[in-house]
Amino acid sequence: MSSDDLDYEKLGLRVGLEIHQQLNTSHKLFCNCRTVLEDEYKMTLERYLRPSISELGEVDIAALFEWKKGRKYIYRISTNSSCNVEADEEPPHPINDEALKIAIAIAMALKSTIVDEIYVMRKIVIDGSNTSGFQRTAIVALGGILEDEGVTIQTIAVEEDAARKISEDPEQVTYSLDRLGIPLIEISTGPDIKSPEQAERVALKIGQLLRMTGKVKRGIGTIRQDLNVSIRGGTKIEIKGVQKLELIPLIVKYEAMRQLNLLKIKEELNRRGLTKEQIISNYIVKDLTEIFKNTKSKIVKNGIEKGSLVYGIKIYKFKGIFGWELVPKRRFGTEVADYVRALAGLGGLFHSDELPNYGITEEEVNKVREALNVSEYDAFVLIVGEKEKLEKAIETIKDRVLMALDGVPKETRGALDDGTTKFLRPQPGAARMYPETDIPPRIVDEKLLEEARKLVPESPEIKIKKYMSLGLSEELAKEIIRDPRLDLFEDLVNKYSPKVPPSIIASTITNTLKYVKSKGGDISRISDDDIEQIIKNLYDGKISKDSITEILLEYTLNKDLSIIDVISKYEILSNDEIEKIIDEVIKTNMDEITKRREKAFNIIMSKVMGKVKGKADGRIVAELIKSKLKNLLE
Repeated sequence: MSSDDLDYEKLGLRVGLEIHQQLNTSHKLFCNCRTVLEDEYKMTLERYLRPSISELGEVDIAALFEWKKGRKYIYRISTNSSCNVEADEEPPHPINDEALKIAIAIAMALKSTIVDEIYVMRKIVIDGSNTSGFQRTAIVALGGILEDEGVTIQTIAVEEDAARKISEDPEQVTYSLDRLGIPLIEISTGPDIKSPEQAERVALKIGQLLRMTGKVKRGIGTIRQDLNVSIRGGTKIEIKGVQKLELIPLIVKYEAMRQLNLLKIKEELNRRGLTKEQIISNYIVKDLTEIFKNTKSKIVKNGIEKGSLVYGIKIYKFKGIFGWELVPKRRFGTEVADYVRALAGLGGLFHSDELPNYGITEEEVNKVREALNVSEYDAFVLIVGEKEKLEKAIETIKDRVLMALDGVPKETRGALDDGTTKFLRPQPGAARMYPETDIPPRIVDEKLLEEARKLVPESPEIKIKKYMSLGLSEELAKEIIRDPRLDLFEDLVNKYSPKVPPSIIASTITNTLKYVKSKGGDISRISDDDIEQIIKNLYDGKISKDSITEILLEYTLNKDLSIIDVISKYEILSNDEIEKIIDEVIKTNMDEITKRREKAFNIIMSKVMGKVKGKADGRIVAELIKSKLKNLLE
């Protein structure tokens, strides 16, 4: 079954969104450091993090999972964007009022109920992304609605962003502290979304609302959409780190399909009469290194040469299950391999549904079957690694196989670029939140509310009408509303219109950048300052509007040139210079002019524009050509 064949209403699809957006404040949430990223750092510190027991005597399952990895965390203390607060060597400062005002303004726009007093909470996170072992978060508002979609808002919170990951391996992870503490707004919707397409629309509309404040950061990593997806009979699955809006429908489709297939696997195992007790009692593990001592499989051979062992595991009555496709490119065996990577630190596994393959021969497969006493109804798994990691992998595989009898395990998963997801960790429980004792509560007084009201953005409908009154088409107005550089557009319009028409500014930010990307240009190189340089030179009359595309294309294809260098190559020609070019083109095309007379205009225009390459206004060129042709023909 393809994802396009799914009946989401029949499946009982429910989706909720958590939108995380960095706020563009002057300083971080709990200190006075700047909210910018930088590669320079003055020193590093090292930490090992461990979970603690809550007041209820419980240990959060997600924290326990991360602790079992036994990793060391290395933190780069950035030169200008971190201090002792980020290093967890100094208590946090009072919460940033600027961040609160922005969050309250957004809450007002969503008709949420603002809380009377803002309390900061600690949320246990020991994956190393916070030096303290917890993330600070504070609820600002409750309730609200996205009216045109009928989607409720559950909570609006401000929280500190995590440290920026630099590198990782099974033993240690390196982070930069420059991002830790940048204010985030988190908007959580109810599970009211009923289709993949609606999920994208809702994320788009909330993103538009955030951008229209003019108070949020832009660029890769500044906004992240987390999804909560379930179907009837399945489980609410958290999917973290969706950065591309256009991926949301595919991720929702694939998750619905994945859960449906896991439920079908459960049905099939029940049909086979399989029980957890049978799996455990027939779970045979053996060292099969000797079978593969002369193997032609490069993966297995390289492992053995480095001192690794090869273990085989019999999985009772599991034939065909490991090869069961859940979504394109991912099978049940892939799910198990994800657990082995995450928990045991091993690269993956081989299973009987895909063998012989990968250099493993039929003869080797038969020897494995014999050694493990595998019948025609059973499956087996091969894993390669160091003894200590193999012991972890044995238990991990057993646990995940047993979960198959229950259907869909409760997980936190990570989004991948192809729309699929992978296992990250078990979902955290309720025991992970507790009060922050170092920060006093912030009373929401009338002064704070009044200043927040000034930041409440206009609705998209009002914005579109406003932009159309400035000369934008309805389509272009909707395009710029959706664009992350919306606030740049408004800033440039305020500075350079009406001399530079707003429609040109909007088209440059939207359509021109799309065209440049389609031609292979690296548009990630284009900064707001680069775009303003172009618009300013247009305003000063130094370049023509026709040169904008050529400038951006050349700039994004040639990384050795600055934007100023490229702009200087396209400075507008004088009328005398244009006339000289026109005269040369006319001279070499006299036969066409004699034959076609006035109809030769298009030929001459095309060849002249090809020579001036954006260095002249097309309207001026056309007028000069018409005048010269008229004089010549008369």
